[in-house]
Amino acid sequence: MVKKKGTKKFISRIKDKYRLVIYRDSTFEEVLHFRLSKLNIFSIIGSFVLLLIIGVTFLIAFTPIREFIPGYPDGNIRRNILMNTIKLDSLEHELQIRDLYFENLNNIISGKEPVNFENSQDTTTRYENISFTKSVYDSILRRQIEEEEQYNLSIFEDRQSDNNFSSMHFFAPVKGLVTNPFNAGENHYGTDIVAAPNEVVAATLDGTVIMAIWTLETGSNIQIQHKNNLISVYKHNAELLKKVGNIVKAGEAIAIIGSSGELTTGIHLHFELWYNGKPINPEDYIVF
Repeated sequence: MVKKKGTKKFISRIKDKYRLVIYRDSTFEEVLHFRLSKLNIFSIIGSFVLLLIIGVTFLIAFTPIREFIPGYPDGNIRRNILMNTIKLDSLEHELQIRDLYFENLNNIISGKEPVNFENSQDTTTRYENISFTKSVYDSILRRQIEEEEQYNLSIFEDRQSDNNFSSMHFFAPVKGLVTNPFNAGENHYGTDIVAAPNEVVAATLDGTVIMAIWTLETGSNIQIQHKNNLISVYKHNAELLKKVGNIVKAGEAIAIIGSSGELTTGIHLHFELWYNGKPINPEDYIVF
């Protein structure tokens, strides 16, 4: 009972009304008055503090003012954190390449085949289970294109010109002396050209790099896919300057001439041209 009476007394006390009167000092005339209670004052102060906290929170969260808070990262710090993350990822990639390089050296010394990091494939994917089907929309589109192009004579001109290499300009991969010409009968499907050491090997046509590997027999070699189903092959290089997927232009540097591989006889370039899966004589189209 005593606690209940004390609680009621406290509630009635904070609800008691008080008058705040403001007088003019010269005439003692009442200018303004307020009827307040302790509960009103607590409510007003609490509401003001709550609004102040909400306003400060919004300012810190959605304006650049938060950067003035000690310890909070500004734009430059966040940019540096992002750049450091990218550099760390690149460093991890370089460490993987270095570890693989030492592993390949160990494999070569042991007589094993080195692992190709750039062309490593995911062996967990079962490609034989992939099936391709023609959709109804694909058949409709094919029929529409055939009907639109059936009287277009330029299509047949383009098809006939695919096999005409005389109109194409082949860039010589290196300038030098031909020491071993093309001879399909002796399984020599390319042309050997001797040039000065550290000579730059250039792409013979525009194309896309489809292979850039190191093998025990031919060393560092690179292959480029060109239009008209042409493929150019460059073997026994000292260093490759392009990676798989790079798009190259005719005359662009792709490698450094060398004598890598067991089948080499000295510093030279073994250059091959393949059309529709068959080797052709590069000297029929290129002057070395």
